Amino acid sequence: MDYTDLVEKAIEAKQNALPTYSKFHVGAALLTENDKIYTGSNVESSSYSLTMCAERNAIFKAVTEGERKFKAIALAGDTKGFISPCGACRQVISDICGEIDIIMIDGKMNTKVMKTSELLPFAFKEDDLNNK
Repeated sequence: MDYTDLVEKAIEAKQNALPTYSKFHVGAALLTENDKIYTGSNVESSSYSLTMCAERNAIFKAVTEGERKFKAIALAGDTKGFISPCGACRQVISDICGEIDIIMIDGKMNTKVMKTSELLPFAFKEDDLNNK
């Protein structure tokens, strides 16, 4: 699948980041089942645990607009190598988006695509909550 538009939107979303402390800009672009794109960027707080990653911003924005089915998410950051979601974002992607393509972009605009389960092979699942 060609994710050119999604990659471009993720790169553009980096410009809206507010990385006050880390100075590390991240942009994300989430593709819905109906080909709508939601973007997000990282927003930092001086209470670091309250910082919000770009991926979760895009996902939560889409969910609050009524979206529930997703195809892919692209990530762009200030890295030379491929940027991947943090552990918290991997779990949120697994929980809310399911098995989707995760497009990681490096500093030279190359892309690497992996599935959710490849990045989080032993994800905590809904069934784990009901397993007593």
